[in-house]
Formats: sequence, C-alpha cells, structure tokens
Amino acid sequence: MSQLDRGTFFTTHRISDVENLVVPMRNDLCSQKYKPVDYKHLYELAAAEKMVSAKIQLQIKKTEQVSKINKEQMLLKQHRQLWWQEHKRLSENRQKAEAEIKTFLDEESHKHNFFLDMRDLEHELSKERDTYQANTVVPIWQLKENLKFRLSEMQCYLSEESCLKSKFNPVEMLQQIKFVKKQQKAVLEFLMRESLALERELEDYKTKALAHSFEEKNGVFLEVPSALLSLECPYPDLKTLVINEYRKLASGYWSKLQEIDQQLKVLYRNIEWKEEDQWVFQTVINQYPSDLQRRRTLYLDVLQRYLPHKSRHDLVVHEKAWDCYCFIRNQRRVLMLSWAQARKAFLLKAVTTVAEASAAYETEVALANTRQKQQEICADLKAKVLQWKAQQGEAAKLEAAVAARREEMKAEKERLQKEQEMIRRAQEKEKVKKYWAEKQLKWQEQEEKDLQRLEELRKLMAEQAVKDRERVKFRRALLEKRLLEQKELALKEAREEEAKEKCLEALRQQVAIVAKLDPARVVADTVASKARMGIGTKEEFDLQKPLFKLHTYSEQQIISDPRLRVELALREAGLHKTLYAKEILPKIPPLKLPRRDMESTAFKM
Repeated sequence: MSQLDRGTFFTTHRISDVENLVVPMRNDLCSQKYKPVDYKHLYELAAAEKMVSAKIQLQIKKTEQVSKINKEQMLLKQHRQLWWQEHKRLSENRQKAEAEIKTFLDEESHKHNFFLDMRDLEHELSKERDTYQANTVVPIWQLKENLKFRLSEMQCYLSEESCLKSKFNPVEMLQQIKFVKKQQKAVLEFLMRESLALERELEDYKTKALAHSFEEKNGVFLEVPSALLSLECPYPDLKTLVINEYRKLASGYWSKLQEIDQQLKVLYRNIEWKEEDQWVFQTVINQYPSDLQRRRTLYLDVLQRYLPHKSRHDLVVHEKAWDCYCFIRNQRRVLMLSWAQARKAFLLKAVTTVAEASAAYETEVALANTRQKQQEICADLKAKVLQWKAQQGEAAKLEAAVAARREEMKAEKERLQKEQEMIRRAQEKEKVKKYWAEKQLKWQEQEEKDLQRLEELRKLMAEQAVKDRERVKFRRALLEKRLLEQKELALKEAREEEAKEKCLEALRQQVAIVAKLDPARVVADTVASKARMGIGTKEEFDLQKPLFKLHTYSEQQIISDPRLRVELALREAGLHKTLYAKEILPKIPPLKLPRRDMESTAFKM
C-alpha cells in the first residue's frame, strides 16, 4: 500500500474526543455515518503491495548477484595477470636453468665420464618422451580431428539421413572414445604410480642427505679451521688462546643455531596439513609479491579455490603459523650470515694478531742483536777517540805556530796597503778638482744658450697672441652674423605660418556647415532606415555591377605587350617549351621600359 492509501485509514483526533465518538456508536449502530469496512479491497491492496515488495526484493537479489559476479570477475582478472607474470618468470627461469645445465654438461663432458652418462640418459629420456607422445597424445589429437570432421559432415548433410547413416556410425565412434579414455586412464595411473615411487625415492635420498649434511655441518661448525692451525706463532700460549676463543665463539653460535632449529622443528611438527596442501599453500603465497596491493585478499581467495576442504579460519591460522615459521627461518639465515661474518672477522683478527706477535718477536730478536753490535762498535769507537784526541793535540800545536807566522805576514801586508792607499787618495783628489772645474765651465755655457732660446720663444709667443686676438674678433663677428640670419629665418617662417593659418581659416569659412534649426528632422526617418523599409528604393538594379572599383590594366594594355603576343604565337605553334622559346622570350623588351630604380637586382648576384 502506498502512503496515500495508508493515510485514508488514519484520523487525527484528540483524547478528549473519544467519549464523543463512543456515545453515537452506542445509540445507533446502524447509522449511515459509518460505512462497513471493505476487506476484499483491503486484501487486494495488501496483495499488490506484497507483489511490489517481492519485485523490489528480487531486484535487490539480482543486484547483489551481479555485484558478486563482477567482484568475482575482477578477482579472476587480477589472478590471471599475476598468473601470467608468474608463468613468464618461471618460463624464463626454466630456459635459463636449462641453458646453464646444457653449458655445464658441454664443458664438463670432456673431463668426466659421469657427464657423458648424464648426456646418454638425457637422450634416452627424450626418446621415451617422443615414444609416449606418439603412442598416447597423437591418437587423441587424431581422434579429436576426426570428430571435428565428422561433426562438420553432420552439419552439411542434416537433411540427407540415409547418406549420414551410411557414412557415420555414432555407436562405433562412442566405443572408440570410451576405449581411448580407458587406455588414457590406465596410462595416467601407471605414470602416477611411477611418480609416487620417484617421489618416495627422492624423499629417502633427501633424508639421508640431510642427516649426513647435519653431521658434517656439526663437525665443520665446531672444527677449528686449518687456517688457524697452520698459523706460525712464536708464542705457543697465544696460539692456544686464539683457538680456545674460536671454539667459544663457534659453540655460542652453534647453541643459538640448535635452538632456532628446534623451534623450526616444533613449528613444522605442529603444522597438521598434508604435504600436497602445504605445497599448494607455499606456491600460492610465493606467486603474489609482497608489494602488491590487496595481496592477502587475493591469495586467500585463491587458497579457498584450490583448497575447498579448508575453511577460512584454518587458512588464517595456518597463515599465522607459516609467518612465524618464515620469521624464524629468516632469523636462522641472518644468524648464519652473521656467523660467516664473525668467523671471517675472527680469522682476519687472528691472522693480524699472530702477524703482530711475529713482528714483535722479530723486533725483540733484532734489538738484542743490535745491542750486542752496538757494544762492540762502542769499544772500537772509544779506542779511535783516544787516538784522535792525541792527534788533535799535536795538530793544535802546529796550527798555533802557523797562525803566529800568518799574523806577522798579515800585519806587514796591511802596513804596505795603507801607504799605497794614501798615495792613491792624493791622486784621486787632484783628478776630482780638475773634473769639477771642467763641469762648472760647461754649466755656464749651457745656461747662456738656454737664456737666448727663452728670449726667442717669448718673441714668438707675443706675435702668436696678436694673431689669436685677431682670429677671436673674426670668429665673434661670424657668430653674430649667423645669429642674425637665424633670427631673420625664424621671423620669416613665423610670417609664412601665420599666412598659412589665415588661408586655412578662409577655407574653413568657405566650407563651413550652415544648417537651419529643424526639430522635425531629428525625429524623421533617415535614408538608410527608408531603404531598409523599402521606401524610395529602385525597383531594378544591375546584378552585374562590380562591388568595388578596380584600378588595374585594361585588356587592351595587356594585349599590346609584345612579350605576351610573342608567347601566344609560340604557344599556338607548339614551340613555347622549346629551347628557342626559352632563349628568345627573356630578350624581348617590354612596350615601356621600367624605371631604373624599379629594376630588381636580386637575381643578378
């Protein structure tokens, strides 16, 4: 029922009006004021409303179903993109691994017979694969092609039943299909059994290899490296201390590694999933990269598809356990990397320490040898010093005697030099007096010459000053004359401008507009408005009349040009493209030669 229909059944009244309504109902139940209720009409209205509600509910269900389908398609589209990327990556890795294996086998087959046996095994497996394909896969494809061909024949000959019966036997074809299915099923069961047997064999080999590797790892982990044992240290206590420190470091890392391995075993033991389900879980998780948006939603959706027997709660619980397992495994990997780094650093430090100890030992031995050699050298030097002192005393006496003799000779020589110096100075004084007398005479002669030259220059400057004054007077007269001429020219131009203004004013007076006062003309129709309304327009006008006046050459002027006439004659004769026409046309002058300033020189460069 709509809101309008429901509104007809409700009346608005106050509580005080209830008693007023009860009294008439008691007095006259069959009154005409109250009509009987039409329950049939009400049932019809309720049924109509129920149908509308059912339709709306159906539309809501359809919308939810469409939304669910769209969401499913969107998820499948994202899954396909990621599956395609994973398929591409795995194909590339497979090709790369096969190429590396082939290269390795080609390189090592010449050195070891084992690789030759591996190559022979590869050839045998490829032959078996080809035989299997020829015996199982090829017949299926042939049967498929045969069925397609028979179906096309059936579509072509649907009307010809007799011909179809003679050519196609469906019972025989169904028996053949069942036989192929049975044969294929037997082959697949046989391959499955072989696959399971190989998997068990590989698992046995894996457990044995892991057991051996654990024992070997334990021995290698705690074993002292040969690099430490082969160190040549002059101090045995230092070498023993280094080995004990290495064993202590290795035992600490080994205990941590055993603890992590024990945690991994406990976690793996608590996982109650089958190996196939666990493999599917790991493969799906690894397909989706960690930086992908909505990664968890996508891989949980795929896991629910691949593992329908597992609920979402089981998947979430297993996901948490697997994350914990991966975290501890990463811790183990980090521990192994840190152990490798610590082992490498310890070996380097041990080698450095032993090298420093060896260098210190060699230094001590060298110092002891050097001390003994120094004592021997000191004894020899002491004997030599005593001998040198005796020789020095004798040499000092001899040097003192020689120095006394040299002092006497030096004093005599200085006395002679002083006497010679006095004689030389007297001679030089005489020369200086003579030189200054000659110098004074030259100065007097030069002063007389300079005074004479100064008098001549003064006379020339006085004459030049007279000439300069006359030149200034002449230039001033010229300037005054030029200024007068400029003033007269300005007066003349002013008079001409005034006369010109007078002429222009006279012309303005001649063409001045003299209009009478006409108010009716202001509100009257103009010629343009009359033309738009068709008043006073010409009934006929020339359609061929040009829109604008053209100022150009006439036809007679163009035809009179001799170049055009010659070109037309050559064109009529069919010679306008010949070499003769190309030579003669540029040489024909126009009817009127152009002016020299209009001639172009652009193409003459």
